[in-house]
Amino acid sequence: MSIARTHEIHRRRRGRNLGVALLLVAFIAVMFGLTVAKISDGSFAPPHQEGT
Repeated sequence: MSIARTHEIHRRRRGRNLGVALLLVAFIAVMFGLTVAKISDGSFAPPHQEGT
């Protein structure tokens, strides 16, 4: 039996890992989008500096 030969379990695990990775990327994208929307809706204003 060769080490390089892939077993069915490895193919399934790779597919599952790919699915989890895609879900994680999608979650990060949603959180980033919500953060940008929250900051850019006009309620956020940088501190005003007096005397300039």
